[in-house]
Formats: sequence, C-alpha cells, structure tokens
Amino acid sequence: MTDLTTNQVVEKCQSYWLGSGVTANTAQDMATELRSHLDEATSAGKSVEAVTGVDLEAFAEAWAEASRDPRPARPPTPPSLPVESETKSSFGLWAGLGAIVLLVVAVAILAPHDETVNQSAWVTMWLIAAGVLAIGEMLTAGFFLLPFAAGAAVAGILALLSVSVPIQIITFVLVSVMSLWLLQRFAKKDIHGELLPVGAARYVGASAIVLQSVKKFDDGMVRMGTQEWRATTDRDEEILVGTEVRVIEVRGARLVIETVN
Repeated sequence: MTDLTTNQVVEKCQSYWLGSGVTANTAQDMATELRSHLDEATSAGKSVEAVTGVDLEAFAEAWAEASRDPRPARPPTPPSLPVESETKSSFGLWAGLGAIVLLVVAVAILAPHDETVNQSAWVTMWLIAAGVLAIGEMLTAGFFLLPFAAGAAVAGILALLSVSVPIQIITFVLVSVMSLWLLQRFAKKDIHGELLPVGAARYVGASAIVLQSVKKFDDGMVRMGTQEWRATTDRDEEILVGTEVRVIEVRGARLVIETVN
C-alpha cells in the first residue's frame, strides 16, 4: 500500500469491515476512530503507513476481529482490499536511476570541451539540473529525485571551487547513489519498523472514568482524557458510574476495562 490518503484508507477499511460482518454502526465508529489516529499521525509528520503498516488488509482485519456480530448463520468471507500494483513502489527508484544515466550522458555530450571555458558554465549547468530535479521531486514526491538534486547541487559547489570536470561528474554520481540508498533505508525502517502506537498499544494501561455503567454483555461509556468511548468488560461484575477503571485491551472501537483496585 503506497500513496493512499487518509480518506482512501478510511474508506477501504470501512468497506472491509462492512463486508466482513461488522455492523454498520460499529464500522462507522471504527472509521471515526481510525480517522482520528491518521489525523494525529499526519499532524506529527508521520506517514499513513506508520499507522496502518504496509498490509492494509491485515490492519483492517485486526480491528474487525473482535467487532463482528457473533451470531451470523454463516461466517462471512472477508473481501479483499483493492490491490496496489507491486511495481508502483519500485517505479520511482528505476526512474531515479534512469535520471542518473540520462544526466551523466547529457553532461558527457553537452559539456564544453574547451578547457578555457569558464567554470561558471559548469556551475550554471549543475544548478539548473538541481533545480529541475528538485521541482520534479515536488511534483512526484516519493524522495526518488531528491538524491539526484542533492548530487547536482554538490557538483555545482565543486564547480564553484574550480574542481576538475571529471571529479564533478563522479561526485554527482556518488552523492546521488549514496543519498538514494540512505533514503531507501530510512523509508524501509519507517514502514517496516515500529508503528505508531494505536489500538491496544496506544491505550492499554490508561485510566478512565465510567460515565455509564458497564456490564459483561452490556456496553457502557467511559471518559478517557477529553474523549468518550464505548466500553465493555470481561468480568462478571457491574462497573458503576464514577468508578475509576484501567484499559486492558482495545477491541475495534470499544475499550475493555477493569476496575483500578
């Protein structure tokens, strides 16, 4: 899953939940909660994948597992989410590598061969290349053209210092390749590493106050911070209004709670 907006992720997950046995009201509550998580992540500068992981279907299933109607006559078959092209994520990388080849060939062909030519021509060439690549990065996103813009900028600095042309070209290639490699490693770490704490990881252990009594098979309401949540409990006891409780699990859009003492 790549380049999905918050709205697209919420719509895909909600469609999955409705098709996998989650009731409409519960699916709507879950969609509202998910949108809140995604908005918080994007506000903090994180990607959508940092919340959902790369497997959106597995993420949606994890949320839906405890929220389905337990009484269907026949277990529903969870629908498949629309599959993104597996080649899409690698397209930018190949485009970037192609940009290196094209720029190096263009420099070799178009570069002034007269040694008396002022280095300002090389400075201009590298700065134009850096600007074009930077604009291309802003238009396409994905951090695939940015390394080459950095390589061109470094080569332009060397040209200002009157470094020889071959060293400028070699530096451009090396800086571009190294920057691309580092950005790829960072992107993989961000996607496959630790996800933002959501669901159980986000709320387990938090304290809340009961607003509406909670029973084992009768959901109530609690206030956690400034937010009100539906809540349930696995214990046989009724948890009365005003009781301080602790979250021990999150099931879909419901908190599973127990009394503090």
